[in-house]
Amino acid sequence: MNLTRREFALGTGALALTGVGILAGLSIAGLERPALAQNPPLTELMAPGPLGEMSLGDDKAPVTIIEYASMTCPHCAHFHETTYQELKTKYIDTGKVRFIFREFPLDQLAAAGFMLARCGGKERFFPMIEILFHQQKDWVIQRPLQPLMAIAKQAGLSEQAFNECLKNQQVLDGIEEVRQRAVKFGVQSTPTFFINGKLFRGAVTMPEIEKEIAPYLKS
Repeated sequence: MNLTRREFALGTGALALTGVGILAGLSIAGLERPALAQNPPLTELMAPGPLGEMSLGDDKAPVTIIEYASMTCPHCAHFHETTYQELKTKYIDTGKVRFIFREFPLDQLAAAGFMLARCGGKERFFPMIEILFHQQKDWVIQRPLQPLMAIAKQAGLSEQAFNECLKNQQVLDGIEEVRQRAVKFGVQSTPTFFINGKLFRGAVTMPEIEKEIAPYLKS
């Protein structure tokens, strides 16, 4: 089942979210496309989606870490509030790791969060992602419109831009294509990571990351 604009269209003052449509679709997709027994071909894994890659760090870094996340996933939020901060300071900001963040929405609300981050532009993308994760409990609620709009305004989006963003089928289609590709790569849940092409499921810890990347950082 693919994401479509009508699944979370802006209605009479609230986001019309079914809450189960995408999740059911993901479960079906996982059954129809069994997880790969081996890691996916690196050329396919590294191909950017139609909306372009969102990444931090040196493009020529010896280590590339790809994270597939959902904005409504509490484990993803916890990773970004803890392990990610240390990873960024020690390895991303120092040019040792290139970090790529990709969309794997588990529900319509997560897709809406990703759309708003994309609509903010490349410079605002990661700050928007971090705000959404940090304030996840405030907007992952039954009536998310107002808290989402407040967060969007923090990121510099006007109310008009906010409304137009959530109606942008091109952005939604691009996010859905990334999700569909991820399923083919064996992604079934969030967060899922690929470290230099090797798949890791679940919120990896800093010791696990450092053990994996150490051989690539030897001078």
